[in-house]
Amino acid sequence: MKTYLAKQTDIKRNWYLADATDKILGRLASKVATVLRGKHKVVYTPNIDSGDFVIVINAAKIKLSGTKVDSKLYRRYSGYPGGLKVAVLADMLEKHPTEVVALAVRKMLPQGPLGRKLFRKFKVYADDKFPHTAQKPKVLEV
Repeated sequence: MKTYLAKQTDIKRNWYLADATDKILGRLASKVATVLRGKHKVVYTPNIDSGDFVIVINAAKIKLSGTKVDSKLYRRYSGYPGGLKVAVLADMLEKHPTEVVALAVRKMLPQGPLGRKLFRKFKVYADDKFPHTAQKPKVLEV
C-alpha cells in the first residue's frame, strides 16, 4: 500500500462562515485553524496547503472563560531597548476585536511560509457585514 500525497490540482477549496457570537475564543480559533489547515479533509497532507477559506463574523461579540479578559496580556517587542508594548485583552477587545481573533488563529497555524500562506485564506470582521457573499460560504459549526 502506498501513502497518498495530495497535489494542488486534487484539492477543492470551499468557503466557510463562522459566527463568533457568544463563542469561546480558543474553541473557535482551534476549529478555524483545523479547517484552514485542511485537517478535516481526507486528502490532508502536512506540507501542502489543502485547507479551505474561512470567514469569521461578529468578532466583537466573542466570549472568554475565566478571568482572561483582565489578566491576559499581548506583548510586542520592537527590538529596541525599552521597545516592549503590552496590551490587556479588555483594551484589545474594545479597540481591535478582529485582531484578538486573528492572533488566536495565527498562533495555532504553523510558523513559517506554509502558515503565512494559510493565514491569507482567513478573513475576520467585527460585525455581521462581509463582502464575500458571491462565494456562497457554508456555515461552520463550532
